[in-house]
Amino acid sequence: MSMDLFEGMKLFVRVAERGSFSAAARELGLGQPAVSKQIRALEHALGGPLFARTTRHLSLTDQGQRFYTQSQAVLATLEAAMLSFATGQEQIAGPLRLAAPVTYGRLCVVPLIGKFLARYPDVAIDLRLSDHNEDLLKENIDLAIRIGTVRTEGLVAVALGTSTRRVYAAPAYLDRCGTPHEPEALASHNCIGFTLLEHYDRWRFRHADGEIDIAIKGNLTSNSSEAIREMVLAGLGVSLSPEWLFSRDVAQGKVLTVLDDYQTTALPVSAVLSPERRHSARVMAFVDFLRKHVPR
Repeated sequence: MSMDLFEGMKLFVRVAERGSFSAAARELGLGQPAVSKQIRALEHALGGPLFARTTRHLSLTDQGQRFYTQSQAVLATLEAAMLSFATGQEQIAGPLRLAAPVTYGRLCVVPLIGKFLARYPDVAIDLRLSDHNEDLLKENIDLAIRIGTVRTEGLVAVALGTSTRRVYAAPAYLDRCGTPHEPEALASHNCIGFTLLEHYDRWRFRHADGEIDIAIKGNLTSNSSEAIREMVLAGLGVSLSPEWLFSRDVAQGKVLTVLDDYQTTALPVSAVLSPERRHSARVMAFVDFLRKHVPR
């Protein structure tokens, strides 16, 4: 690979990630005409367009999307090789773009970041919190934490553990509506559904007598764990939620667990990454760190 083509590849990746020639030019301290000229030269060398251009929008062509994914892998491999050459071993350093669900990230991931960076101070973490599964390749995300069933679709999922769930309600709600002592009693309660989970409207329990599948009813649903927590604290209903969401509230007596004699289905917690990210020392170091430290 000639240095001109290599530099063009780096510039192309920057433009694709920023979504415009002007944004990439400002970040690199170049003029927009110079950036446009280099991209056109790269397209000429490759023999086809990388971007579909309109007056208001810049998007990757199908060929451009494939070249972007492959370019990321090439640049990551080259970066690791250069660090390895300089240090005699693959150094755990460089940027790490991480995605996680909002509440889980705030409560379970953020408290771990300081400890990780104390061990690996040359890593720079960019944490993206969203309750929607982002496109790892399109958003250039190195690692995403996902809760529940994972559809990998060409990605790699590494099991980090499981998230134990319980049924929670505020004391005021239980005083007003009564305490359910068996899952069937939930039929008369306002059950709050978390809509990001598959089959959120059915709660499953295990007991000595076998499994129990309950179709829940209620006038509240949400795609936000934080919103469900606030609803429960306000005494609006009961929820089937992970322990990490309510652990502090239970310790403070703000929320109580019910149906403790019945086990619920734990949710898998996974780290999801593209296959080429398995060759990144910093990504795999963070995966190993999470496997040891994320709440179970």
